[in-house]
Amino acid sequence: MMNQVSKSQFKSRALAFFRQVEKSGEPVIITDHGEPKLEVRPFRLLQDDPLSRLHGTVLRFERPTEPVAEDAWESAQ
Repeated sequence: MMNQVSKSQFKSRALAFFRQVEKSGEPVIITDHGEPKLEVRPFRLLQDDPLSRLHGTVLRFERPTEPVAEDAWESAQ
């Protein structure tokens, strides 16, 4: 379960929460009147892998080896 803390508690002990997140790696959710509003989590450098960005984007894969006519491309219209 993620740690949750109210804004007023976070405000008075922010540095302690930062250290806790840094040490444990677990995010802390900051709430306002019981509603989650912010998340403090460790920074992770994202590797921008083009193939991973395209993963799951193909909706239909019919006859992939057949040639495509010039007028069949959406970008050509």
